[in-house]
Amino acid sequence: MIIERAKEVLAIEAAAIEALIPRIDDQFAAVVEMVLECTGRVIVTGMGKSGHIGSKIAATLASTGTPAFFLHPAEAIHGDLGMVTGDDIILALSHSGETNEVLSILPVLKRIGARIIALCGRDNSTLSQNADAFLDVGVEKEACPLGLAPTASTTAMLAMGDALAVALLSARKFTPEEFALYHPGGALGRKLLLTVEAVMHSGGDNPIIGMGKTVKEALFVITEKGLGATTVVDEAGRLLGIITDGDIRRSLEKGNDFLNKLVEDIMTKTPRTITKDKLAAQALHIMEKNQPRPITVLPVVDEDYRAIGMIHLTDLLRQGVV
Repeated sequence: MIIERAKEVLAIEAAAIEALIPRIDDQFAAVVEMVLECTGRVIVTGMGKSGHIGSKIAATLASTGTPAFFLHPAEAIHGDLGMVTGDDIILALSHSGETNEVLSILPVLKRIGARIIALCGRDNSTLSQNADAFLDVGVEKEACPLGLAPTASTTAMLAMGDALAVALLSARKFTPEEFALYHPGGALGRKLLLTVEAVMHSGGDNPIIGMGKTVKEALFVITEKGLGATTVVDEAGRLLGIITDGDIRRSLEKGNDFLNKLVEDIMTKTPRTITKDKLAAQALHIMEKNQPRPITVLPVVDEDYRAIGMIHLTDLLRQGVV
């Protein structure tokens, strides 16, 4: 019985969302155009469960390029209407269209000059009749067996809000970089905003050794800096190659005499590199896609091909880029 009831809820709510598809019409396009032309903010308002949905819609709009915030209608009538200007658009949520707290602020909103979009379940309601635009989110029935708790109706509101936000995102040609700008603390933000310069080891932490030095001396540098590798540079600091601890381990199989060889004799010439202005995510891509095997360190060079730093895979792991 419990499983069947849960499946019934999902079926009812899925049907409610599917019923919205034919309603994405010229009226919806007009609403999108209205928001695109808005020079103010989209202010979302709603009471009760509709208010909770409204908070999420406002957050989605704000994070996808449409300045928006949620205004509680009960707080609005006690002074918060001062947040509204004539350049704003009000997105008012009410399934019945007769929510007292929402209706009570309509006269003031009209006087201020803000335009109103009703996200409502009835086209003949007080809210929809007094709005500048109307988006129909009516449902055939609620998933609640008592027909009382907002379930399918709030799901429909949420879905229509997502449709509006994504349509606006597409119309604005909103980019992943812009999304990351509004999400600097998230994983996407770290991938799209974090540069190589922010995580590379430079200055005294940058393992480098000059040509003409021995492999033994290179081993000391690798051990001291703790990055598992050292770059080999010429007198001007330009990158000639790289020696990794893996190179040394493989050479050990041939005997210890290699320690007295010159670094240029065993180094890997023309290694993969990156510049400091590139994204850390790009460094990760280079490391993972390197052939014939992935690498864990990547030299950082400047425009003159001088070795100015090194980035290690663990640096990217700590920053959450991976």
